[in-house]
Amino acid sequence: MALVLGIGATQLTESQAWVFIGLGVMGLIYLFVVRPMMRRKDPLERAPDFASVSRQRDVERQMQSLLVELSEMSRQITAQLDTRAAKLEILLKEADEKIAQLKAACGGAAQASLEKHSSEPISAQEQPDDPRHADVYALADQGRDVGEIAVQLGRPRGEVELILALRSR
Repeated sequence: MALVLGIGATQLTESQAWVFIGLGVMGLIYLFVVRPMMRRKDPLERAPDFASVSRQRDVERQMQSLLVELSEMSRQITAQLDTRAAKLEILLKEADEKIAQLKAACGGAAQASLEKHSSEPISAQEQPDDPRHADVYALADQGRDVGEIAVQLGRPRGEVELILALRSR
């Protein structure tokens, strides 16, 4: 016995009707069950669901203990920094005292010698014999500038500047 349903101008058999009903049910299941399950939910959207007040108090105790540990650690670090700063101040005072003692022991002769050497240009005899720098010094003594020396010797300009800057010390 064939059941014929009349929908508009076309007619469906019983098997075709069950296929359409099955597809409709599957579409509704997908729409209302499967699709909502596939969505990723933000855990912060929903309100926190504390099972009990005891769990909330446990979390509060843990937070308080962490704060106490952090406070203690910051006190220890501050104490260490204060100790090191005090030691550094003591060392600086000792260094200043030793410098004063050295100046007093050397007397005025050493001071005059230092002033004499700082005002005089360094002669070629006082230069350390360094073959790497001798040619730079020789050209500088002839009155050449840094750019000419660098080009003539095939060295970088910065290297020549550094060699000449160290010479004056």
